[in-house]
Amino acid sequence: MQPSLEFIIDLSKKAGSILKEGYGKQHQVRHKGRTDLVTEIDHQSEDMLVSRIRSEFPDHMIVTEESGLLEGDREQRWYIDPLDGTLNYAKGMPIFCVSIAYACGNQMQLAAAYDPMMDECFYAARGQGAWLNGERIHVSDTSELIDAMLVTGFPNDLDQVNNNLDYFLRVIYESQTLRRLGSAVLDQVYVAAGRLDGYWEVGVNSWDIAAGTLIIEEAGGLITTMQGDADYMKPPYDIIAANPLLHPKLFATLHANAKDRQNSAEVYSPGG
Repeated sequence: MQPSLEFIIDLSKKAGSILKEGYGKQHQVRHKGRTDLVTEIDHQSEDMLVSRIRSEFPDHMIVTEESGLLEGDREQRWYIDPLDGTLNYAKGMPIFCVSIAYACGNQMQLAAAYDPMMDECFYAARGQGAWLNGERIHVSDTSELIDAMLVTGFPNDLDQVNNNLDYFLRVIYESQTLRRLGSAVLDQVYVAAGRLDGYWEVGVNSWDIAAGTLIIEEAGGLITTMQGDADYMKPPYDIIAANPLLHPKLFATLHANAKDRQNSAEVYSPGG
């Protein structure tokens, strides 16, 4: 048995209610890494999500951020991020969401991302388009980087070899402006809705991209790995997402050499 899109939407909103109820309160914060946090709200949200999924689909596999891999049928897989943007949440910044995706076989089929502070639910079903609170959404038609508002994020471990700083410097001189919101899922669904024109990130996890990528694709966007591979749901997880006109230009700029970057710096100045 497979879930319905309505079930996933309802599930995301129930988890979002947990996040909203706890927002702005004192939290029990634990460090998973130097800059990687988890709160008791992450666990409350995840426990509810896992419980509901297990009660309806007991044989399905679930991939979670906090509990890891919960074994089950690998052909029926769930990816859940109970609180994407935990650092924002813990600091009282209202930029975070719940992310849920369901895959059957090798393809993501259903996805929802809910921002409880804005009461915005982004969702998609394969072949049926992408939606925001009942309204159809599409990626932007921006075709030039100098006209593009882009977004990215950085890995928790900036000491790793590929920490995104080089990519950031390559793009900042070529684009209109760059943003760093602190929620990979919101980054992605904002691209799907045309609020942002493109997104890339390295060092993410499967639950960071499972829902947002389906929503982008169903909104008309193009997604590849940083190496240009269309099969992006495999480790090491890194992606580039944009509309089909902008994607090749963003890809080329991300892979430009230092000399190209210096020439670009003489022409453009970074946006605000």
